Amino acid sequence: MQSSMAANIIGSILLLVVVFGLASITAGFASFTEAFKKEASTTTFHMADTAAMLVDGDYLEDYLAGERADEYSMTRRYLNKCCQKLGVSLIYVIVVDTSDYGRFKSVFNAVDNTVDDSHYVEWELGHEQDTTNEKYREKYKAIYEDGSPCETIYRVRDLGGMNPHITTMVPVKDDSGTVRGILCVQRPMSEFYKARKPYVITTAIAAAIIALISSVIAVIYIRLQFVKPIRKVAAEAIRFAHENTITEPLGSLSSFKELSGLSQSIDTMEHDMVSYIDNLTAVTSEKQRIDTELALATRIQMNSVPNTFPAFPERNDFDIYASMSPAREVGGDFYNYVLIDDDHLAIVIGDVSGKGIPAALYMMVTNIMATERSRIGADPADILTGMNRTLCSRNTLDMFVTVWLGIIELSTGLVRAANAGHEYPAVMDADGSFELLMDKHGLVVGAMEEASYKGYEFTLKPGSRLFIYTDGVPEATDPDGGMFGNERMVASLNRHKDSSLKDLLENVRKDVDEFVRGAEQFDDLTMLCLEYNG
Repeated sequence: MQSSMAANIIGSILLLVVVFGLASITAGFASFTEAFKKEASTTTFHMADTAAMLVDGDYLEDYLAGERADEYSMTRRYLNKCCQKLGVSLIYVIVVDTSDYGRFKSVFNAVDNTVDDSHYVEWELGHEQDTTNEKYREKYKAIYEDGSPCETIYRVRDLGGMNPHITTMVPVKDDSGTVRGILCVQRPMSEFYKARKPYVITTAIAAAIIALISSVIAVIYIRLQFVKPIRKVAAEAIRFAHENTITEPLGSLSSFKELSGLSQSIDTMEHDMVSYIDNLTAVTSEKQRIDTELALATRIQMNSVPNTFPAFPERNDFDIYASMSPAREVGGDFYNYVLIDDDHLAIVIGDVSGKGIPAALYMMVTNIMATERSRIGADPADILTGMNRTLCSRNTLDMFVTVWLGIIELSTGLVRAANAGHEYPAVMDADGSFELLMDKHGLVVGAMEEASYKGYEFTLKPGSRLFIYTDGVPEATDPDGGMFGNERMVASLNRHKDSSLKDLLENVRKDVDEFVRGAEQFDDLTMLCLEYNG
């Protein structure tokens, strides 16, 4: 199902804005959470440190032995008051069994269940209990043995019926500075969750406003600069495809030379096609007219790529051979090669989405664009980036093309290349076998205007071969639905690696034909092989 290019582009921009907004919200939420946790840890530490000043570490063992009852009662009252004033759920003092930190005894236990609607039961003096888990054991050990002034634990899951909370622990020392126990302050996390809610709401509203403003700006700009001119070209192309009659020329629709060139090319094409159709209709029947048109389109397509071999008979430092077989009368594959100068050869291969005359026309535009841009000797990645922007600006039919483009320095064998969603090239060293070069793919050309491409390099040694192809080779299908695949293709190349370039491609094609056993194919089959002699 086809869809509006403008809607797709605008929708993509909106999606990116939304994704960016969500990412910003997530990052801000994480930052806010971390900052709040740090603040909560700091304030709870001060609470615990203050409360610890009320407890005399020299007497903890006496309290557990039932001695100094008056001092114990007074300290207990102080801790109860402190628990209520500080707004925490628990303040408790424990003496931990330091043999394995697996159990502890309760000395003081101040409880305020009103803070977080909790249901804690106050421990009695001397109450013994196993350490909650391994994390608590590590924290106890850090305070007793490592001299840690403070340890904090956040509990938000596996709470055993308790509400989420933060527990901060500080040492209770005697006059000599020896740790005799641990004072723990347990603070509810409910205030933290309440603080996050207004932040999330505010951030979400801001992201929605930014998305709306960005979308409006994008809609206005895209419609004015690209959509309206491209729609005129598309409408004229569709009208001509249905009527085959000439109307008022499009002329120069845009200040962008690519759009202007396309509209003028449509005008020229209409005149040429109408002239041909008129002459043909006068001497042939309707069926013959259709067959002749398709045959003409096939000839035009085949003549749009170089097909005279040897391609450069005066050069002995390299040789090149190529073949192209459309799945139907006309297809969307193309290849080309051009000597930029005496030391640089550009080669390109591509596969347009779709089949038939629209794909063939799109192929010819892409082929010309790639070839002409290569003549200036630019970097392959920059060439693909420029092609993508140009094609996206006029792509009313939502077509795209995969492209592999390489520029070879003939004096050294250095290949600078870029891949826009195309098949992996196969390279054979002079004394080796063909292997796929797993290069990095970029987005197909014509899909998204903002796409950019990255190049890469490899070196051909004298005697090396470079094989590039379209997906019609590995995706050739037998009557049972099985595909020829890359493994069979590489195996076929290596069986015939010592053949001439022409024989190599013909033998690969024979292997494909034997595999498909006459099954109808839906992909064009295009191959190009270069031999570097140095």
